[in-house]
Amino acid sequence: MGKPSLKLNLAGIPMKNPVMTASGTFGYGIEFSSLIDLNRLGGIVVKGLSLTPAPGNPPPRTVETCGGMLNAIGLENIGLDAFIEKKWPFLEKVKAAVFLNIYGRQMDEYGRIAERVNDLEGIAGVEVNISCPNVKAGGLAFGTDPRMAAQVTRTVRENTTLPLIVKLSPNVTDIVSIAKSVQDAGADAVSLINTVTGMAVDVKTRRPKLANVIGGLSGPAIKPIALRMVWQVARAVHIPVIGIGGIMNTSDALEFLIAGATAIQIGTANFVDPKTSIRIVDGLSDYLAENNISDINEIIGSLKIT
Repeated sequence: MGKPSLKLNLAGIPMKNPVMTASGTFGYGIEFSSLIDLNRLGGIVVKGLSLTPAPGNPPPRTVETCGGMLNAIGLENIGLDAFIEKKWPFLEKVKAAVFLNIYGRQMDEYGRIAERVNDLEGIAGVEVNISCPNVKAGGLAFGTDPRMAAQVTRTVRENTTLPLIVKLSPNVTDIVSIAKSVQDAGADAVSLINTVTGMAVDVKTRRPKLANVIGGLSGPAIKPIALRMVWQVARAVHIPVIGIGGIMNTSDALEFLIAGATAIQIGTANFVDPKTSIRIVDGLSDYLAENNISDINEIIGSLKIT
């Protein structure tokens, strides 16, 4: 048998392998370019972008926890105009699929930024962050209500012809209903999970360790939650699922693929070892060869329940 194939099709996007980097953990790609060969990745999802620059939350904004990390960055970013001028000229030359993660604080902002990025040549697709607080709904996150999640998806869908991925929040009672709602509203794929809401307290000062008090938990601690949700959603929708949450090595990645994910995203692990994503690409190839499997697609959704 020749070298196993890691190629796959993600919502119409041809990818050389299923390994992607998660938004917010890989900067704009440039930051990691001296550490790994970006061209070997299946995909890169850039830091979340808004129409205008956002300063984010005051520090401290990150806290290490047992088995993970809490962050309350507050979606700091340079804004779309600066991204197009300063970051995109580098990214458009990268031979990996590049996805723009976008967000808005109001419904119309999603449509406006989607319209703007639609004309940016070379983008593989957009990933929509619906975990943001809707300022017109008292801070309720767009992604916690099926109707609101669907409305965001429709708004973006109406303003772009690019492949549309919706990133789901785990901070809901029923993530399957959210996934179905965005699918029916025009999403081409879903990615899950975003961070789990948490907090940490400094017992010496009796103050929160994060200036924002609460933040998003990521890393190995959330992997079982993420894996369960990916499995549930993959069984319920007919669009591709991208698995995210505590993937630190090849074995973790394989669990998500076997559970039904078409692709996976590496997040917190990028901070621990910037070469994690490339190690997983090589590890997947080795796993297929060792098990006489010729194509990565053969293991996707291959979980045996009985």
